[in-house]
Parts: sequence; C-alpha cells; structure tokens
Amino acid sequence: MQLVLAQLASREGDIAHNLARALEIVHAADEGTALIVFPETHLSGFAEPGHVLDRALTLDGPELQALIGASRERDMAIAIGLLERDGDAVFNTTVLITPESGIALRYRKTHLWPDERTLVEPGEALHCLEWRGRCIGLLICYDLEFPEPARALAAMGVDLLVVTNGNMDPYGPVHARAAQARAQENQCFLAMSNRVGQGAGLTFAGESALVGPDGELLFRAGREETIQPLQLDPARLSSARQEYDYHRDRRLSLAGHLETQGPHRSWHFG
Repeated sequence: MQLVLAQLASREGDIAHNLARALEIVHAADEGTALIVFPETHLSGFAEPGHVLDRALTLDGPELQALIGASRERDMAIAIGLLERDGDAVFNTTVLITPESGIALRYRKTHLWPDERTLVEPGEALHCLEWRGRCIGLLICYDLEFPEPARALAAMGVDLLVVTNGNMDPYGPVHARAAQARAQENQCFLAMSNRVGQGAGLTFAGESALVGPDGELLFRAGREETIQPLQLDPARLSSARQEYDYHRDRRLSLAGHLETQGPHRSWHFG
C-alpha cells in the first residue's frame, strides 16, 4: 500500500486556499497511491475565540464534495481534518474519503487540547474501516498522547492508525515518542501528518512520521512543507506479531490491591 504524508502550512479561515492546496496534491500524486493524509483541521484552520462558526464546514458542503470528486477521479482515499458544523455544535473532525463511499469515516476528536475545550465539542466514539485489505482507524493530535484510543482501535482489528496532527512547539518530541509507543504497543502501522509554519499564534512542529508495527521509525519529516510518498510492507505486520501478540497476551482481568506495611507501600496483583 502506498500512502502520501502531506505536511502543509494551513491558513486559518482561508478555506479556498486550503482546499486548492489539498486538491493540487491529490491530482499530483503518483499513480497507485492509495491514501493521502493531511493535517488536523487543514481545510478550515484552527478554531480561535471569535472564529469558530465562521470557519466551520458541513460535510455535505462543496468543499467535501470537491474532495470526494477528486478521490473518485484519482481512485485514492483522502484523510483530512476540518472544523465540522452540525447544527449549533462544532467539532474538530477528520474524515476518511474513499472512491467507493465518499465520506466513509467521520471521526470527531475525543481528547480536546485545553485551548479548544471552550470552542468545540468533544466526540464520543472511535471508528475504523476495512478498506482494500487494510483496517484503518483515525486519531487527531492530542488523542495520540493517550494509550486508550489507539488500544481500542487495535482491539477492533486496526492495522493502520492514521493521525491528522496539529502539534506545535515545544511539544514535537512528545508526539515523536508517543507515535512510536502507540505503534509498538498495538503492533500496527502509524501514519502521522502534522502541520508546519505559523498560525493561530502557534509555531507548528512538523516531523510527520511513519512508524512500523514494531515501533521502528520508518520516516520522519523536518519542519518544512513536505509531500512524502511511502510504502507499507504488509510483511511487517506478521513479522511484528510472530513471536508474541500484545493484544492476545494482555491480562485485563488483573486487579491491584494497595497494602501498607510500615513505611512502605506495595502493589500485589491477583
């Protein structure tokens, strides 16, 4: 499976520019590309105080329809982020667009960064999709720092975690470490596309990455705009799980009991 990480500098509220840039990259991708991954909220830019509803898009609007048309024309999937308006609510959303289904997955960010908690609503569900021999799950930025969402998707059978990212300085190293940990502990590929440049008062960290199911870093970008084709070797999945399988071997029934013995405390499991 060939995918492309599109590490871009988005513009807050400049939806026409952001959409045109995404369409340009889709149309320029090599034949045989299966999936292009764009950053968090690439289409709309970030939510900011006083700029939420004016940047939010509906999923049946012309912007998504243009991307669906490009997906079908090029026969490739697109993962892209946006601020999604649904009635009076706005969500930080990533959609997975496929040639067969249009918007095949809609994921609303479940773990909101402190600055966005008063601006958008949190999502309440995790989603994955079986598509052309790969089971794909979506995460957004801060979700990556928690083991539970990735583990829940892995329990559903995901073998590729797609992370649309808007990680900023000084937290680049946090996501670099987390990406390798989430891939290793779930024995799946992880493809992360981050934003670069400046916007919303932030400097974005770049360092988009592809991590193998053994936690090995297969690619890491720098801090400039980068359009990087990459190949997923399915043999890496079976190789990572050949000697041991974390999902099979984990022991969720263990309970902890805190015992106090003099000045010492210890945990006994059983």
